Amino acid sequence: MSGIVDNPFVVFAAFLVAQWIAAYFGDFVGSRRRPAKKDELADLDVVQTAALTLLALIIGFSFSMAVSRYDQRKDYEEAEANAIGTEYLRADLLPAENVLAVRDLIRRWLDQRIDFYERSSERRIGQVEAKMEKLQAELWSAILPAASAYPTPAIALAVAGMNDMLNAQSRTQGAWWNRIPAAAWGLMGFIAIACNGLLGYSEHKRGALRLLVVPIVVSIAVLLIADIDSPRGGIIRVLPHNLIALSQSIKAQ
Repeated sequence: MSGIVDNPFVVFAAFLVAQWIAAYFGDFVGSRRRPAKKDELADLDVVQTAALTLLALIIGFSFSMAVSRYDQRKDYEEAEANAIGTEYLRADLLPAENVLAVRDLIRRWLDQRIDFYERSSERRIGQVEAKMEKLQAELWSAILPAASAYPTPAIALAVAGMNDMLNAQSRTQGAWWNRIPAAAWGLMGFIAIACNGLLGYSEHKRGALRLLVVPIVVSIAVLLIADIDSPRGGIIRVLPHNLIALSQSIKAQ
């Protein structure tokens, strides 16, 4: 399911086609029914209105979930830049023979974190993650000897900063994995299909404009939700502005 929703335009096309099929199937069934009585039409309108209201609520809640996750990814990108910048400064607390090596590793770590945000292909992301795993081991290897040889509060502060920097990366990764559940997508799709089936059934001989408009409007809303919810597959993406600014600042120094 995650592979499908990672491409918002595939989600848009799937929802649009499914809703149009449901609408015209409902119209086909409605064309073969006996003429409905007035009270039956009133009951059908009540059911149709309730279903459309439920669909609007589900779309609204899903949009809210997607936006909150997008905001979380932006907040964690800013927090990660702050953690890296703080540890870069705290490297001065280490013994002189460790400072240059640790700072070089931090600069390389920062470059990989920027690549993590900017790359979209799975192959490139796998390469970035492999490099980060190797750098993480190198960072700890570079700082632990100093922590063992000089167990002072200043060294402890540098070690704590390194821990915060690596934890910030873990929190960022968790936020990128935190997506709208597949059950929510399934429920939204089922209700959208049911609503369009009801519209097709009730709109027979009363104009077919809504059979075209409603699927398009719902699909556009779903496209926006999928775009915001997808960290890499959409147009609306979290860009590493803070990490890039930090990198430029470090290079300027």
